[in-house]
Amino acid sequence: METAVVKVDNLVKRYKEKLAVDHFSLTIREGEILGLLGPNGSGKTTTINCMLSILKYDKGDIEIFGRKMTPDARDIKAQIGVVMQNVAVIDNLSVYENIDFFCGLYIKDKARRRELVDQAVEMTGLKDYVKYRPKKLSGGLLRRLNIACGIAHRPKLIIFDEPTVAVDPQSRNSILDGIRTLNEEGATIIYTSHYMEEVEELCSRIVIMDKGKNVAEGTAVSLKESLRNRETIIVEVRELPENVMDGLRAINHVYSVQRSGEKIIIRCDGGSHNLVHIINYLMEQNIDFGRVHSELPTLNDVFLEITGKELRD
Repeated sequence: METAVVKVDNLVKRYKEKLAVDHFSLTIREGEILGLLGPNGSGKTTTINCMLSILKYDKGDIEIFGRKMTPDARDIKAQIGVVMQNVAVIDNLSVYENIDFFCGLYIKDKARRRELVDQAVEMTGLKDYVKYRPKKLSGGLLRRLNIACGIAHRPKLIIFDEPTVAVDPQSRNSILDGIRTLNEEGATIIYTSHYMEEVEELCSRIVIMDKGKNVAEGTAVSLKESLRNRETIIVEVRELPENVMDGLRAINHVYSVQRSGEKIIIRCDGGSHNLVHIINYLMEQNIDFGRVHSELPTLNDVFLEITGKELRD
């Protein structure tokens, strides 16, 4: 049986009349990279702060490494690394001094600390910048420094909250590669992001929060398979008689056919070779059509279907 690194049971957190976390439960197993997703205001950050005992909560139980998490559980906190969205480093210290300072909060042995700091510098690609002050760094390098400060003491559990916001592609790739390396070396990771392609690429399991609740969880594949819309086929065509539209609707696994300007959008709920069947039917009906392409569902489609498409603050 796999070890539970984090166990949240029936968590409730209120801010006066607002119910921020609503009987939320979650188990994270050792070695997972868990994607924790949700729209703004869904309760993700509140839940994380409750896990870390930064916030008091109204109801529920939280265990980390099999022990109840409390504000004074310093030995548990020493095994946790936190990389928050807002960069938190010390401006008057160099890159190396920053990493050494944060590592030193947990590792007192100087030789061991030097070794860990060097590893963090190497992992985050900061070797050429160790003498720079934070104000001299680009946004991507500053994010990498923030990560190095959070992981230098080699924690067993690492929480990454939007670590790639507003960074260049090179820094994003470096950050994601570093997270994979940390996981391969034994760290269990909680990863929050609004970049669905990152989550799909990186995370072994995904939990979607909305209105303080756990509304869906599974692998990226299983979540996409939960959608009715399993394939969207778009055909460029100027004219299409209504009887041909009806014929398309009658094709096996087609559940929706809609016109949008000079395009026909056909949605299928499963099956294989849907594109072939549709093209063959149009050719049999002597329909002149242009470009045809197929789109498979994405994690973004799952997220929008579950949480709704309205913009939230």
